[in-house]
Amino acid sequence: MAYLATYGGPRPEQSRAASSDGSLWNPLHQPLFVGLFLAAFASNVGTWIQSVAAAWLMTSLAPNALMVGLVQTLSGLPVFLFIIPAGALADLMDRRRLLLFAQGWMLGAAALLGVLTIESLVTPGLLLLLTFVLGIGAALNNPAWQASLPELVKRKDLSAAIALNSIQFNLARAIGPAIGGLLVAAIGAGYAFVINSASFLGVAGVLYGWQREEEHSTLPTERLVGAVKAGIRYTRYSPRLTAILVRTGLYTLGGSAMPALLPLLARYELRMGATGYGELLGLFGAGGVIGGVLVPQIRRVLSRENILIASTIIYAAAMTTLAEMPGTGSAFAAMFVGGAVWVLAMTVLNVSAQIAAPHWVSGRALAMYQFVVQGGIALGGVMWGAAASRSNISMASRSNISMALNVAALFMVIGLAAALIYRLPESESFPLEPAGLMPTPVAGDLSPDAGPVMVSVEYEINPAQSKEFRNAMKALRTIRLRDGAIFWGLFSDSANPARFVEYFMVESWSEHLRQHVRVTAEDSPAFERARQFHLGATPPTVSHEIAAGGV
Repeated sequence: MAYLATYGGPRPEQSRAASSDGSLWNPLHQPLFVGLFLAAFASNVGTWIQSVAAAWLMTSLAPNALMVGLVQTLSGLPVFLFIIPAGALADLMDRRRLLLFAQGWMLGAAALLGVLTIESLVTPGLLLLLTFVLGIGAALNNPAWQASLPELVKRKDLSAAIALNSIQFNLARAIGPAIGGLLVAAIGAGYAFVINSASFLGVAGVLYGWQREEEHSTLPTERLVGAVKAGIRYTRYSPRLTAILVRTGLYTLGGSAMPALLPLLARYELRMGATGYGELLGLFGAGGVIGGVLVPQIRRVLSRENILIASTIIYAAAMTTLAEMPGTGSAFAAMFVGGAVWVLAMTVLNVSAQIAAPHWVSGRALAMYQFVVQGGIALGGVMWGAAASRSNISMASRSNISMALNVAALFMVIGLAAALIYRLPESESFPLEPAGLMPTPVAGDLSPDAGPVMVSVEYEINPAQSKEFRNAMKALRTIRLRDGAIFWGLFSDSANPARFVEYFMVESWSEHLRQHVRVTAEDSPAFERARQFHLGATPPTVSHEIAAGGV
């Protein structure tokens, strides 16, 4: 499974928004990008072959709506469980090595599933288990893969590279399921799994030849647990990223009903074979290609928010069509339209996530985004599958499946109310480069692991402006907690109403040094507003106190 860095963010020296002057085809002049582009396309085709074969095999091994839905759930669940640590690894270690390991892991899991299926040894439990194991490889792969794109193309070609990747992924979505259906019908699911395992060889080969430049920093390398906590902390205290994640979760949770229940509709309502099921998924991908091509034109006339709203309503209508109009023609039309608006919605969400975080946390922030996407799909698979489930789907009435699709459509529409609070950012870029607003402190021979560190900033203000000062300090609180503080407080001196002290605590001295370089140009107005209240002749006094046991 390979996603060619759809969500990766530029390096600090690059603009957050790529130039729109470059041709769509410019990235194809970069040999490494071309190699990974073609290898990723082949791997994505293999992934869709795998998905079709696994879902179709489960309808034979355990013809139950819940079990079929669990195939989708167990595919996405590992991403839900492991992608945040994987995002931290993508920020901490050599991405090329991490990608090679993940490709080898997925190759082995797919090959084992293929052999067991060919030998008629696979059971519903084994199918779900190896689907889960394959998903672990995807979880390790995705954040590093997504964050590598800026290293493969020039800055001015970044937008074009993202657009090309969207096209190749949806082309794979368009032809992969159809090929998968044909292969399952012709040679069986086992050999389809083996073909998917071979698709990882191309990606691994290109990655092996990548001479990647290592990044260096004067600060100590973050430890994995601390890096994970820093990523979660950043997400929690970034209002922009929080809004994107909420809207993404609502969209994917409702939208997951269509792919989760499609195998049941295809087999038992539309009376299609594996080939027909693959054609339905192929039309979803074909619609996605059209949606991807139309994104620039639609973006010129509609805001991201309006694109997401329109896509949600149209996708919900497509699910209702599947539920209420079970004919082959209406199903094909619903899948094509659903694929187009799914890509439109996910593109604006992806772009929003890409520009929402600075470089130091990009892998973790994008992993959190993927966590929400896959979590919504995984939870939706089991939720909508359970809603449509009976003891034996072949005896179930159509009303259960129709009800689940209609409820999912209603859920998506009602979820649009979240736009009243959580709106997508409309800017094409944000000033997220380091700004040097916190001068590096002098610490002598202090150990990087010394801590916790208590930092105090003493202000002298006009007591009559204390309310306004407190309000101004709320923005600084968010910045301190977002960038590494585990505690923040603002205290006033009972004996001197003009004296206020801001305290915040950081886990270690090295983490506090990182906190200094995490402040961005976007934070400058908050710092300036707070310091405008300070009346002293010199800047506010800053003190650093280290836990005695950590010195």
